[in-house]
Amino acid sequence: MADGFRFWRKARAATALCVTLLASAAVTATAMAETARERILREGRIVIGISNGAPWGFRDKSGEPAGFHPDLIKAAFESLGVREVELVITEFGALIPALTTGRFDAIAAGLYITPERCELVAFSDPDLKLADAALVLEGNPKRIHSYAEIAANPEIKFGAGRGSTTAKNAAAAGVPDERTLLFPDIQANVSALLTGRIDVAAFSAPTVARILSDEKISGIERALPFQGLIEENGKERFGYSAIAFRKEDGDLRDLYNSRLKELKADGTVANIMTRNGFSEQETAPDLTYEQVCDGEG
Repeated sequence: MADGFRFWRKARAATALCVTLLASAAVTATAMAETARERILREGRIVIGISNGAPWGFRDKSGEPAGFHPDLIKAAFESLGVREVELVITEFGALIPALTTGRFDAIAAGLYITPERCELVAFSDPDLKLADAALVLEGNPKRIHSYAEIAANPEIKFGAGRGSTTAKNAAAAGVPDERTLLFPDIQANVSALLTGRIDVAAFSAPTVARILSDEKISGIERALPFQGLIEENGKERFGYSAIAFRKEDGDLRDLYNSRLKELKADGTVANIMTRNGFSEQETAPDLTYEQVCDGEG
């Protein structure tokens, strides 16, 4: 009799364990099936990667997300119930690897659309059209006005952001690696110019304007005029910035694109541009991410 009781007690315990395991498996399967888009809309929270540089994306004095791309993210998702934007600060050159390994949901750091990057991430449609610009010491002592001049003068040392489009444009224009220093962020690049480690530093035009607006920085100026990389058709190459998502999160990118189109139409993007120091000439043309990935524009 006692043996029978023990048998049924063990049977009930085994049954309860099976039920628990099955329930756990069901929950796990549901979680695994949930897309990033579904999770973000359910939680009301999106995590973005930035390189902590104005005007693109940075943490303001109160610790809140600020800059052109975080402002766009907030404007696009707030009406969808996503009111929490969490920042992860990462070196610019490490943003794409960090995105693909799941550290955050999107890159909001002034990343340009390029064919090479299009193989790695899912870009949104472009939000800005940008020219390359250069900072030099006050008075421009080495008379620098183009990538071609930098390439031709063996005395000029050039600085750019690691993994940046300006670095790639300069290299394509013939600036050699042995005279190029790559830096993890804007501050390090500007510091190298001020201390004489380099003679010229390249950024996007709005970034140069933001740097020069800092009252704490003196002794440098924008090289005017400045010619960037010249294409085979004789025209200067422009860059197109966008938000980047993981390849598998195309539905999240498409949701953002639909909101971006609305924000462009109602003037919100223009207001965000003005607030972050961008001018009307940086307005993105009516191009899709597919067109820019294919080299149009």
